[in-house]
Amino acid sequence: MNQELDGHFDEFDKPKIIRRKLLPWWIKTFCWIFMILAVCGLASLIGNAFTDNVELSLYGFSSNTAYSGLGIFIIAIMTLKGFAAYSLWFEKDNAIMIAKIDAIVGVVICLASMFILPFTREDGHFPLRLEILLLIPYYIKINKIEYEWDNQESLN
Repeated sequence: MNQELDGHFDEFDKPKIIRRKLLPWWIKTFCWIFMILAVCGLASLIGNAFTDNVELSLYGFSSNTAYSGLGIFIIAIMTLKGFAAYSLWFEKDNAIMIAKIDAIVGVVICLASMFILPFTREDGHFPLRLEILLLIPYYIKINKIEYEWDNQESLN
């Protein structure tokens, strides 16, 4: 009986940690940007029903309609980024895994935009996607905080 009570009180003695404090300011800022971007991307599906021209662009891919293969692809990537941002901001248990998937997908798409897209265009220029310079530190930081994130209880 005494051991049960001791174990029970130990649970109350643990300070609750806010996982969001593990994130640096620049990831917190991008969380808000990408949550808003995801809402705008999904809203473009509705907006495109009322207007003929909705400009979408991400990682070097662009489309002037939401109802095309490329438009749906861009909106899907925006939604993935928004979901990763939402998961990090609201301290979800699977947020680190989703953020890693988001970073890896982003790097792959940036590389495709840099090295495959030029062969499909007439100008043949190889652009440098600066997004990749943020995606790599993002992945590294998320990887560093993974252990601490997974071993803390969320306040939610």
